[in-house]
Amino acid sequence: MNNIEKKLLRAIGLAVLLTLNSVTTLAELNVFACEPEWGSLVQELGGDKVSVFNATTGLQDPHHIQARPSLIAKARRADLLICTGADLEVGWLPLLLRKAGNNNIQPGSSGHVMATNFVTLLDQPISLDRSEGDVHAAGNPHVQMDPYRIAVIAEALGIRLQQIDPDNAEHYQDKSRDFMKRWQAAIQGWQQQLEPLQGMPIVVHHKNWIYLQEWTGLKPVATLEPKAGIPPSADYLSKLITGLKQQPAKIILFAAHQNSRSSKWLAERTNLPLVKLPFTVGGSEKATNLFELFNETVQLLLHASQIETKDDTRNSDGASR
Repeated sequence: MNNIEKKLLRAIGLAVLLTLNSVTTLAELNVFACEPEWGSLVQELGGDKVSVFNATTGLQDPHHIQARPSLIAKARRADLLICTGADLEVGWLPLLLRKAGNNNIQPGSSGHVMATNFVTLLDQPISLDRSEGDVHAAGNPHVQMDPYRIAVIAEALGIRLQQIDPDNAEHYQDKSRDFMKRWQAAIQGWQQQLEPLQGMPIVVHHKNWIYLQEWTGLKPVATLEPKAGIPPSADYLSKLITGLKQQPAKIILFAAHQNSRSSKWLAERTNLPLVKLPFTVGGSEKATNLFELFNETVQLLLHASQIETKDDTRNSDGASR
């Protein structure tokens, strides 16, 4: 073997070695997140050790998603699946899991995580009756609007990441400690800012703000939907206006993914500020992660609470009147 051949073999060997090292470096835990709030949380706890795919956006209602082939393909390659649970995804997740055929993320496996399993749920129904509208048997699933519950879920999720990927357990421990330190400090700041809102009466579009209400002290005095998921009739809205004259509210809340038609109708007739909140990560341009989700929510609430009447030409969500 001449010198040229030897140099060529060494070059090939070096290239193969570099390729193997690159594969090892780029190896990540594939995470399928049903909602962007959990995708953001996994990213905080996993850092560069995870590759996160969000099945929904902040402008979609996670109740009404289809198990599309593209989602099935992503689920088929996932090492970890994290969803809200409490039947929020009952219309599409079981079919997705069945079609994916991935044992790593099936119910009962370590890679199957339902966030609501780690916290106490509010608004648990005494009895189930379809005439009462969109009622969740386990309780209200929208826990992402309570930073304290997110902290509990984060602790459990950090442990689960260590179990699934033990080789990087120390990394997940460090990331979890760092997140919890920053999260607790952020909660203290938000609490101080929200003190003026304690007891402020509000109108909500849908009963998806129950955890935000518990945390902030906001007091709902009316709901635009007569029953969960059921659009209001003209007669119901008329009675709602009458009720608000007797028990006034300060603002009207609706989520970015919701149809604002009824909320705008009520705002025009009551002269109340209309506030569109992001509800989850990606629900507004500023709500790019969990920290910014709450920063944006707090600021929007504080701004709206200072508006006594809408003398200007625009609502709080930027829509012209």
